[in-house]
Amino acid sequence: MLKYILGTLGLILGFILIWKSNWIVMNFGTVDWAERHLGTFGGTRTFWKLMGLLIIVIALLGISGTLSGILLSVLGPLFGGAK
Repeated sequence: MLKYILGTLGLILGFILIWKSNWIVMNFGTVDWAERHLGTFGGTRTFWKLMGLLIIVIALLGISGTLSGILLSVLGPLFGGAK
């Protein structure tokens, strides 16, 4: 039940980050790294949209139950879990 609530909150947060990226930039300013690496003008907006998309993908993986399997297969060898 908790994964559905957190997943829904993640979907909403990701959607808001994509939808209101211009508002975020206007109120909080630009991210210098994003402006240098993601484009000359609008790199910060692209950054916030990509962050929102990443949150949505992680939320969907969490809701479907595949996030734990992916994390275990990727990070398991670092901690000696998956052999």
